[in-house]
Amino acid sequence: MAPLTGNAATDIEFDFPFGFKELEGIHSRTDFDLSAHAKYSGKKLQYFDPDTNESYTPYVIETSIGLDRMFLAMFSNAFTEEKLEDGSERVVLKLPAILAPYKVAVLPLVKKDGLPEKAREIIDSLKSDFMCQYEEKDSIGKRYRRQDAIGTPMCVTVDNDTLVDNCVTVRDRDTMQQVRVPIDNLRSMIFDELKPKK
Repeated sequence: MAPLTGNAATDIEFDFPFGFKELEGIHSRTDFDLSAHAKYSGKKLQYFDPDTNESYTPYVIETSIGLDRMFLAMFSNAFTEEKLEDGSERVVLKLPAILAPYKVAVLPLVKKDGLPEKAREIIDSLKSDFMCQYEEKDSIGKRYRRQDAIGTPMCVTVDNDTLVDNCVTVRDRDTMQQVRVPIDNLRSMIFDELKPKK
């Protein structure tokens, strides 16, 4: 008969696209591990409890979680294909904002009229606090889709009105809703977005 190596074990599983798989194993090993170490090393591995005036070998709870599986679970859960009202589709990586590699993308509406310069000025004001991306190639719609696909939570669009009112259009990745915001409010708005949601 094999020696008792634990008195309880459980797995935490995740429903991946290819089925439920173990994410983490949690095992109560009782005092088996430390007793075996003590036996073969010749070292005493006991704890003396001054309250009870007794020595004992502590029990061990072993937990094992794989980074690669956590990473896969996070991406499996975040990857979304949506059909939009106009019949088109978009791929969105709905990562929690705090986990998204880029927090904000700054996009000039066109590559002229001083808009790229203004966009770079905005990036310079944000890049010490956030990972930012600048993009000016293709239409604004295609750029939004690319940012959706890499999980960027917010896109900031600089247009001709920005040069007049010092405001930008901020687009939310998940809802695609857009709001006009003063540039001075961007930093606090992004910090709010990064707070854990209840």
